[in-house]
Amino acid sequence: MWNQKTKHQCQGSLIANMVMGVIILKKKYTLDKFISVGMISAGITICTIVSSQDVKKTVVHGVVQNTSELEDFFWWCLGIACLTIALFISARMGIYQETLYKKHGKHPQEALFYTHLIPLPWFLFLYSNLKEHALMAFESEPLPYIGFGIPSTIVYLTGNVFTQYVCISSVYFLTTECSSLTVTLVITLRKFASLLFSILYFSNPFTLYHWIGTLLVFVGTIIFTEIPQKVQQMAAPKKATKKSKKTKMN
Repeated sequence: MWNQKTKHQCQGSLIANMVMGVIILKKKYTLDKFISVGMISAGITICTIVSSQDVKKTVVHGVVQNTSELEDFFWWCLGIACLTIALFISARMGIYQETLYKKHGKHPQEALFYTHLIPLPWFLFLYSNLKEHALMAFESEPLPYIGFGIPSTIVYLTGNVFTQYVCISSVYFLTTECSSLTVTLVITLRKFASLLFSILYFSNPFTLYHWIGTLLVFVGTIIFTEIPQKVQQMAAPKKATKKSKKTKMN
């Protein structure tokens, strides 16, 4: 099920992006944008609260620690505080990308390359951990493919890397075509779809609260994308054409 990280990010990412846009870019959003963001955030909050579990015990290297409820709550609050800071930093980065593309042109592949290349040296500090998990991956239960067995974790990892590349490259391309708030909306809806899929896949109960949350997200998305206004604009020329034809006939 969703962990606290994904839950917290999806609930606040839209709001954080909107706040940073107002503060940094001096943007002025219309009332319907505030309403839609509020509805989407509320819908995701309802679904994640209903689907989430209680605060877990502190676990170090797979071993549950003998800690009090107050200590567990402290580390939980510390984690939420770190995620909140990361949330606003992420929103700032999205706005920075938006202004960067406007100033220097659209180069999503270049941005994708450098943002993933520069952090690589820092993984050297996790060498022992990476080595341990690499050995675990190669020792996992094999899956029969083309007459020989391939470690299942390697197969799943390959599939995950491929789908992540498709996802992240699409996001970087989207940042060149849309505002950072719209990109954040798309990512948030993708995570919400993952939540609904996990509920169905793991056969978890889909309660009335889930339906309410889904309805709020759906309606909020329609308001954000201004679909009713666009439908009216598309219908207006047709009405004008019909009136002009009637005038000519008369």
